[in-house]
This record gives sequence, C-alpha cells and structure tokens, in this order.
Amino acid sequence: MFMQEAIGPVRLLAKLALPLALAAGAPTAAAQEQLFRSRRISSPQSTFKGIEGPAVDAAGNLYIVNFKEKGTIGRLRPGQSQFEPFATLDQGSIGNGIRFDRSGRMYVADFKKNQVIVLEPGQTRPATYFGSKDFRQPNDLAIAEDGTLYASDPPFGKINEGKSGQIWRISRGPDGKVSGEVIATRAAPNGIDLSPDGKTLYVSEDRQVLAYRVQPGKLPEPTAIHRFPRGSALDGLRTDRDGRIFVARAVKSGSPGKGAVAILRPDGTACPKFS
Repeated sequence: MFMQEAIGPVRLLAKLALPLALAAGAPTAAAQEQLFRSRRISSPQSTFKGIEGPAVDAAGNLYIVNFKEKGTIGRLRPGQSQFEPFATLDQGSIGNGIRFDRSGRMYVADFKKNQVIVLEPGQTRPATYFGSKDFRQPNDLAIAEDGTLYASDPPFGKINEGKSGQIWRISRGPDGKVSGEVIATRAAPNGIDLSPDGKTLYVSEDRQVLAYRVQPGKLPEPTAIHRFPRGSALDGLRTDRDGRIFVARAVKSGSPGKGAVAILRPDGTACPKFS
C-alpha cells in the first residue's frame, strides 16, 4: 500500500485500473498500439490523501479512495478530467482495494475497521459485508465469477507486529449469510487477482509474484512464478482477459532502477513493460 497525493500518468497506471479497463474491449490493431501508452486523464486539482483502490464499473466510471480526504471515494466519469465526490465512508473507516461484482455492487476493503464494506448499485451509503476480529488489515480484493471475494490481509502497522499475513475467501451462502475463512498464510500478501478461468490466484508479496491453485478449503503451497530484482517492492496486481498479469513495482530508496508496471505471462515470463 503506497501513498500518493495526486494522479499522474505513472500513479494511475501503476495502480492498474486504466490499462485493464482498456483491455476489456475488443481493440483494433491501432488501439493495441495505444494500449500501454501512459497519459494523464485527470486534472492536477484532483488530489487524494493516500491514493488507492482504482476500479472501473461497467459504465466506465473510475473510482479511487481518499478523494481530498481520507475515508471518501471519488469518481471520474468517462470523458471528464475532474474527479467528483461519490461516497463518504462511516466515521473511522478508510478504504483500500475496490472491486465490482456482475450486479454492480461495489466492495471496498476497509483496513481501519477490519472489514469489507459494500455499496449497492445506485447507493452511496456503505454497509458492512463481512468483518472479523481476526483480520490484520484487509488490503486488496479479487472477485470470482460467482461473487466470491478473495482478500489479501497483510500485517501492516505496529498493532500487527509479530503476526503473519493472511489470504481470505469470503462468500455468501444460499441463505444470504456471508462467511469468511483464512485459506493461506504469508508474510505480507499485497496485490491479489484471479486468472480468467478462476483456477489460479495470483498474489504479490515483497518482490515476488505467487500463484496458488484454487481449490475448496485451504490453498496448497504456492509457486513463485516471478522474482524481481532486489530492491523491488510490489503493490497492486491485476489480470486481463488474456491472462496477462500487471504488477505495480516500486523501487526502494537507494536501489537502482525506477518504478514501473511490469507485465507477466501466466507462467511468469516477462512481457514488454511500461513505466
């Protein structure tokens, strides 16, 4: 979870919402050439107090948490350059990862109150979807075709010192009751997403990308499909419909290189990247 104060071409693309929104269409050859060219889409006046969680809904609206102040969500409509207020979370809540389901519900990882909240379509008032005293600090979300959520839960903050990080599966039963279970433990899982067929769960941690085989109950040990050079620090992670993995890679102070969005094939081999 990296904090920034404004959206620029690197900052937005590094959070991985825009390129995947563009990739969702059926691009022509010309569009494919433009796909990974970074560009500013918002005005410098669109400021954020800790930029996180970019997600695009079915109508093409872009949402990001902490617009102007913490505990809020801002919205950028298609074709516009200025974000507008969309929702204010309950007192004490601060959002991080955002995902939408097929019905248009917005799910937000609330790391301050250790819960996942939901905003129903057409609503701006959040409600608790799932919470647990066993959460460390829910960070990012992935969502399956059936609406099952997967949440990364790193042990950030002094309150979690000495604890392991976790990966959760959160699902709604036939009776409408929502339940969650820890399906894997790691040092500090961060970015998270599923492969297009839902059979593989990718997780970024420190400088490596892990691949888990999805199965009922606990997940088996993962395979490290890619390790970046020392000094790398990975954040958000998303997949596109072709199975490519987009990873926001920062570079720690004093290390060579610069931040970039790395693009990996499903087997972990690198594709051309943009920065």
